[in-house]
Amino acid sequence: MSNASPGLLRNARVPAVLTGEGSGWRKVDIRLKDGTIVALDSAGAASPQAGETVHDCDGGIVLPAFCDLHTHLDKGHIWPRRANPDGSFMGALLAVKEDREAHWSAADIEARMEFALRCAYAHGTAAIRTHLDSAPPQHETTWPLFSAMRERWAGRVELQATALIGPDHALDRDLVEEMARTVKHHGGQLGGAISLFDRAGEAIANLVEAAGRHGLDLDLHIDESEEPDSRTLRVLADTVLETGFSGRVLAGHCCSLAVQEEAFAKETIERVARAGIAVVSLPLCNLYLQDRHNAAFPRTPRWRGVTLVNELKAAGVAVSLSSDNTRDPFYAYGDLDMVEVFRESVRIAHLDHPAEHAASWFSAVTATPAATGGFAHRGLIEPGRPADLVVTRARDLTEFLSRPQSERIVLRAGAPIDTALPDYRELDPILGDRP
Repeated sequence: MSNASPGLLRNARVPAVLTGEGSGWRKVDIRLKDGTIVALDSAGAASPQAGETVHDCDGGIVLPAFCDLHTHLDKGHIWPRRANPDGSFMGALLAVKEDREAHWSAADIEARMEFALRCAYAHGTAAIRTHLDSAPPQHETTWPLFSAMRERWAGRVELQATALIGPDHALDRDLVEEMARTVKHHGGQLGGAISLFDRAGEAIANLVEAAGRHGLDLDLHIDESEEPDSRTLRVLADTVLETGFSGRVLAGHCCSLAVQEEAFAKETIERVARAGIAVVSLPLCNLYLQDRHNAAFPRTPRWRGVTLVNELKAAGVAVSLSSDNTRDPFYAYGDLDMVEVFRESVRIAHLDHPAEHAASWFSAVTATPAATGGFAHRGLIEPGRPADLVVTRARDLTEFLSRPQSERIVLRAGAPIDTALPDYRELDPILGDRP
């Protein structure tokens, strides 16, 4: 594609679910005008107009720009400065705590957040929700900075944020109230991380009650654990049902659901569906952390760490797939590239069969997270939507998954953007000398 904005994308292959046309694939011509999708026609049916720039997709998959519903922009890219010593969850917690206390000034977070957003934008992401470590006094630095970054990136990446506190903090009603006021002021969501915890019910109740009182949505890290006795997802569903909480509720991770007894897991999924709770799975990070037991001779993991995404979706739960951490102690890799997230998620969670339903999983990185988060960006390819698109050469799922799609073309408001990625060396001034 030339640098000129196309008026017509001919012979594109689009997941039907993203056009409102059921399952499978559609072959279409996509007409663009003034940065907007104005028509979808059957492939070959649209005639070029006078002076119109035409791009022949040659059967290549075209997707809406991505929505990344669960990230940690404040933690991103600290690995060179503070690596996880053993790859464990506790190693990650302690390493992040040490780095936060030593380095997380506004300037430090801003530099890393800006770098991460440049990566996500170049890869074709239009909307991101980030969790922000908010235990006092960090919230006084991070939330005002986030609001400034949201304004700076408006029109390129739509940003949302969720306050992240630990289970002990969630028991402190005064602290939860302070977090709720902070979140309300900055237009965010209330959240927390609760797994195997003997007072999970009390912590969840405090968060639900505060969110209801302040009119906030909830976005929680739930059961990020390999322990079958970590049953906070059930507690959350029961609390939402019992209280009639009317805000949006999103549960992230939910790893232990996959190692619980089948009947209990099925009952939990049914309650989650009745409660209207959405679930976001983070397959790459969970694969990295879960079932890791380092010793003198490291043990091979026995399970993949992901939650029951197929079963949740089959029950009517809105299921999204997202990046989670990038190059920090919780996940040493990643680049906020939703093509990578989708590619690896399909492999990890067996989302490729039955074949007739595989294309619908593209909604888990586009339309579903956009709707779950209430973003203005909707992640759909329909007339009247902004022409924010990702154009690839892959003609089917196996071609799409077999290569990183590094030649993808990203259109924003119908115009190709520069997809060059920032150099990691740009972070050297804040991260220090390389080892």
